[in-house]
Amino acid sequence: MLFANAALEDVMGTSRRTIEGSHFAACFTEPHLLRNALEGAGSNAFAALRYDAWLVRHNAEPMPVHVIVAQTDQPGEVVVELLPLEQQARQEREERLLDQAQANKELIRNLAHEIKNPLGGIRGAAQLLEMEIEGRDLKEYTRVIIHEADRLQTLVDRLLAPHRRPHLVGDVNIHEVCERVRSLVLAEFPRGLKVVREYDTSIPEFRGDREQLIQAVLNIAHNACQALTERIAAGDAQLVFRTRVARQVTFGKQRYRLALELHVIDNGPGVPLSIKDRIFYPLVSGREGGSGLGLTLAQTFVQQHHGLIECDSVPGRTDFKILIPLP
Repeated sequence: MLFANAALEDVMGTSRRTIEGSHFAACFTEPHLLRNALEGAGSNAFAALRYDAWLVRHNAEPMPVHVIVAQTDQPGEVVVELLPLEQQARQEREERLLDQAQANKELIRNLAHEIKNPLGGIRGAAQLLEMEIEGRDLKEYTRVIIHEADRLQTLVDRLLAPHRRPHLVGDVNIHEVCERVRSLVLAEFPRGLKVVREYDTSIPEFRGDREQLIQAVLNIAHNACQALTERIAAGDAQLVFRTRVARQVTFGKQRYRLALELHVIDNGPGVPLSIKDRIFYPLVSGREGGSGLGLTLAQTFVQQHHGLIECDSVPGRTDFKILIPLP
């Protein structure tokens, strides 16, 4: 081992001086895997090789890592990169979320436009028909058509809302956003719900669309309250707004020096397993009568701030984490 970075030093719990100059293969539970990979790289059998392994650490349990062995421009030199499997899985999950959100956006916009034009024709035809008929019973049918057309029009307008409304950028204080959402939630659920605030008041203001962020956080919080129906009735429902500053974080395929972490946590039953991987898809809802648009729109609004929403849910604790870059 010629060189080790500070990250490896931290993970191993050993100084770089100890690691450098050692036989690095001995740091793994199965050292022969790395030896074979190094031999293959040295003999030009491949340019890069990936495999999963367990890294042995000082005074700690072995850590699962994804190993990347690659040749360098210097003859006889090989780079060994280690990625914690949890981090690797997180990066892959974020990339899927971003690709999924982009596909959703295009699908929603195109579908909404396709629905909008014939919908107007159906409503107009029903109105003309209502003017021609005299029987009261028959007019009931035309009114049903008009009412349902209006309901679908409202749904289409909601689908198109993020793409129509201009992005109004200004200075945003995330705690003002949280307080606005808190007041709206408590107005709708005045009894049986406790809203806990855990704010890091050192978080700076950032440039963004305040109304979009209020809507995003409100959609998440409202979904949480809907899931807390039974606990609200029992009087022990809890919703937590927690803000933190994350340092040197990577999300959305970019690395940021500082980022806002806003957690919206509830003690409800958790996201149903049947939709856990699809909660940000449009028209996917975990409750009867839900539109399935709240989380889709929240993700869209946050991504317009170069951010991302993640969800970690088990029965008794659901945590929606909003990540937004800070200046």
